[in-house]
Amino acid sequence: MREETKREAGFTLLETMIAVTVLLIGLLSLAGLLGTSLTYMRNAQNDFIAQEKAEEAMEAIFTAKYTDSITFSEINNTTASPPGIFLATAQPILQPGSDGLVGTAADSTASPAYIYYPGPDGLLGTSDDLKVALNGFTRTITVTPYPGDTNLKQISVTVNYTLGTVNRSYTMTSYISAFN
Repeated sequence: MREETKREAGFTLLETMIAVTVLLIGLLSLAGLLGTSLTYMRNAQNDFIAQEKAEEAMEAIFTAKYTDSITFSEINNTTASPPGIFLATAQPILQPGSDGLVGTAADSTASPAYIYYPGPDGLLGTSDDLKVALNGFTRTITVTPYPGDTNLKQISVTVNYTLGTVNRSYTMTSYISAFN
């Protein structure tokens, strides 16, 4: 009598290799997604600081103009014709100078801008808070006349910073009128 051999059910080597390859591709995709997410999270705080520092400069310009601290003609870059009070090149982020505005020649003696982090007690606003200067950030204020309207100017505030090897920037643009 001849014994019948039963065929054993299972995976072949080829099927196993294909399954491992598909699984590996999925895992590598998830690892890439995790890396991208961590980069965005690491940049989020600096992106927020850049946005706030651009907004701070823009608000200071509007406040100075509408409280008559500066005139409409002074809202210009120092290299423009007629020259204004805002430096045309990227400047380190400093405290406002004696004129109360950032990005002007009056900032030359100002101390660096800074942010506070909670200290060892984990609470912000207590005596152990850490004061950290905003090194590596620059701000550029660009003022251009609006084409065809001498009573309107475009203001662009760009904040640049470097995080590791990545250069990032945030630009805010607005318009200001000669009229109050």
